[in-house]
Amino acid sequence: MQGVGFRPFVYRLASGMGLDGWVSNSGSGVVLEVQGPAGSLGAFARRLIAEAPPSARPEIAGITDIPAEGRSGFEIRASSGGSLEAVILPDLATCPDCLCEILDPGDRRYLYPFTNCTNCGPRFTIVRSLPYDRRNTTMAAFEMCEACRREYEDPGDRRFHAQPNACPACGPRLELLDPSGRSLGTGHPALLEAAESIRRGRILAMKGLGGFHLMADARNPEAIAELRRRKSRPSKPLALMVQDTGAALGACMLSEGERAILESPEAPILLLRRRTDIPEASALPRILAPGNPCLGLMLPHSPHQHLLMRELGFPVVATSGNLSEETVCTDEGEALRRLAGIADLFLVHNRPIARHADDSVVMVLDDGELVLRRSRGYAPLPVRVRPVPEPVLALGGHLKNTVALSTGDQAFLSQHIGDMDTAESVQTFRGVVSGLCEMYGSRPAIVARDLHPDYATTAMAGDYGADVLAVQHHHAHILSCMAENGLEGPVLGVALDGSGYGPDGTIWGGEFLAVDGEGTYRRIAHLRQFRLPGGGKAVEEPRRSAAGVLFEMGDYPASVAGRYPGSFSIGEAEAISDMISRSVNSPLTSSCGRLFDAVASMAGLCQVSDFEGQAAMGLEFAMEGIGGNGCFEILFDPSSTPAVLDWVPLVRAVITALGSGMPIREISLRFHNGLVEGIVGVAKHAGIRDVALSGGCFQNRYLLSRAMLRLRAEGFDPHRHRRIPPNDGGISLGQAVAAGFAVRAGRN
Repeated sequence: MQGVGFRPFVYRLASGMGLDGWVSNSGSGVVLEVQGPAGSLGAFARRLIAEAPPSARPEIAGITDIPAEGRSGFEIRASSGGSLEAVILPDLATCPDCLCEILDPGDRRYLYPFTNCTNCGPRFTIVRSLPYDRRNTTMAAFEMCEACRREYEDPGDRRFHAQPNACPACGPRLELLDPSGRSLGTGHPALLEAAESIRRGRILAMKGLGGFHLMADARNPEAIAELRRRKSRPSKPLALMVQDTGAALGACMLSEGERAILESPEAPILLLRRRTDIPEASALPRILAPGNPCLGLMLPHSPHQHLLMRELGFPVVATSGNLSEETVCTDEGEALRRLAGIADLFLVHNRPIARHADDSVVMVLDDGELVLRRSRGYAPLPVRVRPVPEPVLALGGHLKNTVALSTGDQAFLSQHIGDMDTAESVQTFRGVVSGLCEMYGSRPAIVARDLHPDYATTAMAGDYGADVLAVQHHHAHILSCMAENGLEGPVLGVALDGSGYGPDGTIWGGEFLAVDGEGTYRRIAHLRQFRLPGGGKAVEEPRRSAAGVLFEMGDYPASVAGRYPGSFSIGEAEAISDMISRSVNSPLTSSCGRLFDAVASMAGLCQVSDFEGQAAMGLEFAMEGIGGNGCFEILFDPSSTPAVLDWVPLVRAVITALGSGMPIREISLRFHNGLVEGIVGVAKHAGIRDVALSGGCFQNRYLLSRAMLRLRAEGFDPHRHRRIPPNDGGISLGQAVAAGFAVRAGRN
């Protein structure tokens, strides 16, 4: 792990124990040679792991005995070359020591917005190449002053070899720009003016560690509505930044586990439940997250964010600096061009961003964290995998894209890239791939892609001069969960999501796969199929999924307008029915995500969605605050191969309950519980103890928690994601694992 102050730690430990030798960075990690009595060397090796810096995760790759050379003293040597396998630390939030300095009028870094040390600050977003030395970062252009140089060269200083080390005399600076790019001021006065603009209800674009944020007063409904209009984001929840944990407690409920993650060096956006014990007039506006019982909160993670939030003293919207579905802006020129018409002012700085990094998104579930978007604070930390003899590059999917590079026994996951629908996203994708390969000096021998023939990543797979392996989408989901949990197989994989191309040409999405120790899979069961009228358009219109489900049940289009208000008129329903019956642009699907959409549509919760997952989220949130074991029946039919989990009785019960006036919250609960019982039923049929749960539907807090609970109760050992997203942000890892199996078996 590079960038965590490990070498100075080694220096202090060895010197304090009276040992001689040296330590150095190399492309493959930290290399050290230590000389002394055998007993002392054993104690040194133990303390090397037990007392490592808080952000380090050291592992001893190997120990070799060599003859003593009569060295005297211990030194830190210049970095050396070697194979590029070292782990670059993600960016870390400002540590308490640095925060105290920037708030201390007597300190030379008072109010300096680029203060950092070996325990905090930028890492991944400034490094251009390995090893992690200042000359290989975007700080190379800033020559340290004499005072900073003394700190940098003093092994006893916490800034010893802190590569981004800087101060007001020699480091980067802030600047405030108007939309034309004209400078309105620099330094702390620029930050004060930026804060004043937010107070006045204006929208600020602020350059951070890994990209821009768009900021507005989170108490001001008019400012929020204007930001939504300009950003083309009508109802998707907006992230908030609050000054400290006390401010977070003023808006949301906070457990000890949630507090620990909120205050962690990763500093992600954390999904927290709104407080319900405060008057509506005192609460933050509902327009921040319409219909959602949660808010996404984060604390400041850089010094200039701390300074801004202390100046303001109230929560602000802090959403990604982009238009909806585009990648985040990273430099001033790009921001002025792409955010024109959105931001009123631009608070920028002159430290270049080498690699973009959006804010990570996390929620806490029962026994720990669940990362939903993996980026700043988490990327590019690797996952341990079976060793591969040659580098493997995995290109991910179309939505929530990430890429992975597997070298040796490590798979390095990129930061979140996003949906591959725009030219900006494709350009960012290409940059991330080339940057990852260059950083680790790897030319891939095999490229893994999704099985879907029309994905942008599929079209680009042949550009890298390597053999290409197509990996089925849900197979990748399960292999990702297996890799994160260190599972060897056999495993029953439960992959529930919106869609993934199946080898039979249909749209999969409710899959039960048996995966063996060699990484191959067998489709044991799936949800009953139905047709999606309009194909991809059904993702945007849950009412189309409802039409497909009702047609499969024989209930469409009879009386649709009266039974399902807000759905199709009788004339539209008849046209949809004709489309389905003639199989015109109406592919078959087993998608669990679309089944959620269908039930949400029938319940009147969402007919046309503004963002992905809106309908399913509405169905989940409808049962907020209730519990119980009541469930609607789902039928498991093992007579076919693969077996079928038939949702018809489940949906029929939903329709009956809607007609009888049962509260939506109770209907939602019973639907969720019924689906979980179906998962348990398939697990009993498969008879495989280890069950891996993956796919976007397992972002549903209740569904995942209930499935884990019921599977354990029935004697199974369920496994879920923690630091790898269950959604498509995690499939690049699974693709890399699949390609690794192929390389080892000679199947590529």
